[in-house]
Amino acid sequence: MGKAGRDGEAGRAGRSGEAARAGRGGRAARPGEAGRGGKPGGGSRAGGGGRPVRAGEAARVGAAGAGKTAGAGKTGGGGGAAGAGGGKKSSTWSRVPRWARVCTVLGAVLMLLSGGVLVGYEALLSRYEGAVGKGDLFGDQAAGAQERKSDIKGPLNILLVGIDPRDPTTPPLADSIMVLHVPTELDRAYLFSLPRDLRVEIPKFTKAEFGGGTDKLNAAMSYGSRVSGQNPDAARGFELLAMTVQQVTGIERFDAGAIINFTGFQKIVDAMGGVEMYIEREVRSEHREPSGVHRKGNPYGDGYIGPQAVYKKGTQHLSGWQALDYVRQRYPKNGVPDGDYGRQRHQQQFIKAMVDQASSADVVTNPIKLDRVVRAAGQSLVFNGRGSSVVDFALALKGIRADSVEMIKLPGESIGVGAGYRGERLTPEAEGFFTALKKEQIDGFLLEHPDFRNTTK
Repeated sequence: MGKAGRDGEAGRAGRSGEAARAGRGGRAARPGEAGRGGKPGGGSRAGGGGRPVRAGEAARVGAAGAGKTAGAGKTGGGGGAAGAGGGKKSSTWSRVPRWARVCTVLGAVLMLLSGGVLVGYEALLSRYEGAVGKGDLFGDQAAGAQERKSDIKGPLNILLVGIDPRDPTTPPLADSIMVLHVPTELDRAYLFSLPRDLRVEIPKFTKAEFGGGTDKLNAAMSYGSRVSGQNPDAARGFELLAMTVQQVTGIERFDAGAIINFTGFQKIVDAMGGVEMYIEREVRSEHREPSGVHRKGNPYGDGYIGPQAVYKKGTQHLSGWQALDYVRQRYPKNGVPDGDYGRQRHQQQFIKAMVDQASSADVVTNPIKLDRVVRAAGQSLVFNGRGSSVVDFALALKGIRADSVEMIKLPGESIGVGAGYRGERLTPEAEGFFTALKKEQIDGFLLEHPDFRNTTK
């Protein structure tokens, strides 16, 4: 059957009828080292223990599942320049509107942010719209495209997925899974992450000939991406992941989604001239030397050898490779005592720092730098607004700024330890949060459960 994948390294393909095995303790994956998923059609094995889960044991998705809901098809068709101004060039950049600080998540944060900044500046707006990748992330086109929406109303749920692809032939795993919830008023937002190692029931997905089963949440994208005789399709994988996340959270329908290529984030940060963010405690890199080059593999065992890049506690200015490396760290031995939950928190902190930096006067009043940031963001993303363009969302979220986004930390715990590690599970309190989200009662829930607020800088 082959050995289980090591920790930090996605499980390699099992034989037909098996899902990818969950990782166990051992060598950390090198940056960009994505796992290879098993062939579709079966369930999964966790960490080398337990029998494979048979196809059909996963919970099925009801009619509200993603890809079957009424929605619009191809995005990006509209959203032309709103109020393209006829003022002088000098005033174009000096009169940047305050609501340009549109806040979303990861690449989508910058995607929507940049759209808001550019509203009224037709040349860059057109350039930006063309840079953002489009994809049928929810299966709407296959189900029959609907007419484009005239406007966007809350509440909104937006699914953002970060991937770190190794090569075009490897099925992608979801390295970061976040949901942005925007209440009816469209004046604030709540951002929460789901552990990528969360043990879940992945539903049957006939498009990829996947029979369903239990596995880690990040594997849903891999199973759904498979196309017979062709390279994997990340957009199709997103569709199955969205269905799975809906089952976990109770969200009936996502209003938009985006796939963010983490490698592209290095280009975005560098286009901004770096990003300033607060490091909550000293962290040592598992993967990089102080110069930025990859550490060498240990010839006598697991892990790496050589000097480590160090991120000291306090406010630091990070380059692109440093920022990406920092938010990848998740091992207690390297200064992240709460493992993947700490990494999720660092990713959220990075998001807010990028929003602040991208909407700073240094960027939005500099047409050359803004153009570089916009194009780098667009090239790192695949977006689907279910009939509404990125600029439509930028306008709808114009009242949201970085300081009106509440970072949420969901409580969870490990299943097994060491070689017996099988993944993560959320504690029962998380169900209360999902119920509050569905009923639009998050503010009241947070008053009663302040521990859900991620208050770290």
